Order: sequence, then structure tokens, then C-alpha cells
Amino acid sequence: MHILEIPSFFTPYGGEFCLEQAKALKALGHEVRILSCVQLGVTIGLKDYLLLPYHRYEHQRDDVTIYQSFQRGLPKMVHHNVMRWVSIVESMFCDYIKKYGKPDILHAHCAKWAGYVAMQLSKAYGLPYVITEHLSLMSLEEEFGKAPSDAWQIPFLKQAYEQAAMVLPVAEELVEEIACYFGKEYRWQYLSNVIDTDFFHYHKRPSRNGRPFRFCCVADYSYRKGYDVLIPAYKQLHDSGANVELIIAGRGTDTVKFRNLLSEGMTSYGLIDKAAVRELLYESDALVLASRSEVQPLVLLEAMATGIPVIATSCIPQSLRIEGGSTIVPIDDIKGLSLAMGQMIGQDTDSKTISESIRHFASPEAVGMKLAQLFRDIIALR
Repeated sequence: MHILEIPSFFTPYGGEFCLEQAKALKALGHEVRILSCVQLGVTIGLKDYLLLPYHRYEHQRDDVTIYQSFQRGLPKMVHHNVMRWVSIVESMFCDYIKKYGKPDILHAHCAKWAGYVAMQLSKAYGLPYVITEHLSLMSLEEEFGKAPSDAWQIPFLKQAYEQAAMVLPVAEELVEEIACYFGKEYRWQYLSNVIDTDFFHYHKRPSRNGRPFRFCCVADYSYRKGYDVLIPAYKQLHDSGANVELIIAGRGTDTVKFRNLLSEGMTSYGLIDKAAVRELLYESDALVLASRSEVQPLVLLEAMATGIPVIATSCIPQSLRIEGGSTIVPIDDIKGLSLAMGQMIGQDTDSKTISESIRHFASPEAVGMKLAQLFRDIIALR
């Protein structure tokens, strides 16, 4: 099969899930490429906005061809930026098929806006498209306001869902959560994100004798990630006399504002790359995430794949509630989180079993084979 992946966002703003699925499909022998237009924000990263290429180009990443461009977004001009992004992707697709021919299927990541442009390309070229949905309810509320909403974007995205050959939410719960915006009149099937389980593989931790129990958290500094809950929860545990430390990484966690929140036994590194995330996980005994809203956070999969348990809030999906591998606490519960962290210190962990549980449903082989079969079935019905 010839598969074209179209992410709504990509490096430098995340989007690794798209690359990992492309790699998984390519490893199965399929022709797979990524077509990426990233809208840059001047207030998000001025250096990227000014210095990243102004022309379209191809490059290789992990042996996957990426046809790349960057769009300079204009502040406070959302409608203009969206329509410009859509037109750029449509133009890039015209260039793409001149070089590589029409793909058999389009695989969009997030309806906003890759799913919408995939719908437009489907109409123009007679191609089926699938949407993998990653965006949480809270992220939609931040842009559209709480439902019911009359935001102009909603009818476009609702149509993209309804006309897709299949929508693949990375958590079953997501369908019900976002129904307040888009309804449920579309075909859907749950499918996990993929993580590189060969890279994030099981690793035996050093003995805890004579050293602090090390918690880690890998998450950007934002309200949604609940650092205002995690930090005081850790302080309560530390002040009670527990021999613990907390290592934090993620965009914005190296700022003066964030570091002023930290206390004894806490360290923050800012944004780190994939190799550094793995090293941090290998040096840690457990990962903790105090999020207020999530769909399927990859870092939980990565942590458990390496063999450490996680503590997370009730917003995470059932698919990540691995027996022996995850402890769930209520959202915004500082005391409950602190108690769970304390209990984790004395807990026996079957690390190899946790790691194998993740490999079973989130490995490139597992997800790639499910995606490939779904795509074949869809193409056969055309």
C-alpha cells in the first residue's frame, strides 16, 4: 500500500506519534511518507519562527521521507491562518502526487486541521481517508469555549469526522468526551498510539538501598499538566521525612518562573530529547503525572515500557490502567497524590510484566498490523 501521513502538527511542536506510526507501517513493507506543514507561532518560539526554512523541502528522519514546509502564523488571525494552512497542504499534495503518484489512502492525525484537509483531498482525488484523533476535550475547550459552542471551526471538523472512512480515537473515552462538539454520527474504532518499544525497552533499575526513591515527571509546563498539584504533593511527602527526589523535564520547566516553584530534592531540565527521556526513565523508580485532561499520554506508555510503574489521575483512559503498573488518583487531589507517592515507595513491582503488557498493544508491530489491515479493508471497499 501507498500511505500518506498528514499530521496537524509536527516538529518542533511534537507530533512524534505520526512518525512512529509511519515507521511501523514502513517496517511492514508499505510505501509510507509524511506530508507536514507546521504553523509556527511568533509567541511560541521566536527563534524557530525566524530561522526555520522558508521553502518546501524533503528530508529523512528515521528512514521516513518527510515533505516539509513551515507557515508563519499571523498573531490573532486564526481563520486566516487555518485557511492558509489548508491551501498550503493542498498545494503540497499536488506536488507530491506529481513525484510519487496518488497514495492509496490518506492518514490524518487530528481532525484539526489535517482531518479537514484530508476530506478536501478525498473529494478532489477520490481517495479514502482515516483520522487518528489525539486532541483532548480540554484542548478543544481552550480554543472553542465550553460546549455548546458556536465556534466557526466546529461544523468543518464535524463534517471531516462524518465523511472519514474511519476515525481512530487513541482512547475509547474520547468519543463520548468530544461528542458535545461533534456528535457521534461517524465510524470509529479505538486504536492505541504506537511507541518504540525496542527503544523504550525493559531496563533493570539499580538497588534502592542507600539512595532516595526517584520520581520523575515528563510534561510541558501548563495548567493542564497539573504541576500546581504535583509540586505541593511532593513537598508534603518530602517534608514528612520520606527519602525521595523528583526530576522534571518538559517545555517551560527550565524557566525562572517554574524553578522558583521548586524546593529541596526537586530538579528540572526543560525540554529534552527522546534519548534523554529514556535515560531519565532508566534512572527513575516511578513516573508521576498530575494531569487535568489527557487522551493517551505517550510518556505513560514509555515509562511502563521501560518497566517502572506510574501514578496518574482519573483522566487517563482505561487502556493505560495496567494491573500492577498504574495507580490512579482523583484530579486536583494534592493529599491523595502525596499518599499514593508514599505508598509507591514500599511497593513491589513486577517490572518485566508491566513492560510486556505495553509491548502487547502499543508496539510498532501490534499497532502497525492493525492499521495495515484496517487500511486494506477500507481500500477494498472503494
